[in-house]
Amino acid sequence: MHEYQLISDYKHIDKYKLSFNSLAHSIFGIDFKPWYDQGGWNDKYICYSFIDEDHVIANASINKMTILINKKEYNAIQIGTVMTHPDYRMQGLSRKLIDHIIAKYEHEYDFLYLFANERALDFYPKFGFERMQESSFSLNVAHLSNQPTTSYSVRPLSIGNPVDFSMIKNFAVKRTPVSSALSVINNEHQLLFYFILPFHDSFYYIEEADVIVIFKHEDHQLHIFDIISTTSFDINTVLKSIISPDTEVIHFYFTPDYPIDQVKAELISQSEDTLFIRPLLKELPQHFMFPITSHA
Repeated sequence: MHEYQLISDYKHIDKYKLSFNSLAHSIFGIDFKPWYDQGGWNDKYICYSFIDEDHVIANASINKMTILINKKEYNAIQIGTVMTHPDYRMQGLSRKLIDHIIAKYEHEYDFLYLFANERALDFYPKFGFERMQESSFSLNVAHLSNQPTTSYSVRPLSIGNPVDFSMIKNFAVKRTPVSSALSVINNEHQLLFYFILPFHDSFYYIEEADVIVIFKHEDHQLHIFDIISTTSFDINTVLKSIISPDTEVIHFYFTPDYPIDQVKAELISQSEDTLFIRPLLKELPQHFMFPITSHA
């Protein structure tokens, strides 16, 4: 079997970076270029790739993560961007990359984790990863009626505005935990990715509260993807500021700090992203969701 060269940490080497991006675009439809052109690729994101004649043919990346679970800090590695060029499949390249990452990091970090799509559900248990069930969180707007009625004005943030971009970078670096149960901190590289790419039109700033909220309205539903603040904030004020008159239900894409008797928490039975952890974490609460803006 052909032995390909393993390379890593090549964010400053253009030919490999461009080849990696080309493969990611062909496999996932993701263009990382706007992200790394604007300084998003930092030392917390490291690619491990096999190359053939200077072309990246297989990859598994790691994200160095700081996870807070019940206010206790854990150092974790999240694996992502696992891909192989179609011409090089069935050679065990992904397996070799995952084995390499586990051997390199398992003794330095508290746990490793990843999110797998349906096609990979049988793949990761071979490496000792165990499947865990996340929960969804929703709040009926009627439960807000007895809360304080303060609300503030909201303005959209634009990727083309240097002031907005600088503010988001600053918030991303200095953010406080969004939840006491489960939060991710120090993941500014991921927040910039979501600002530049998937959620570029969903970032808003509440100036009076000094809070950035990532959200969108859909029919009578409000979807909140993240709340980013450098100080503590009142979640009721945030919610009051962004709901519309026809909002009926609020969906949280993280573990919210909200009275548990008002938030509806349900185990997710089917998901496009299934959580796998190695080793299994017993510290996680019964209902939890890793923030969607922390997904690699």
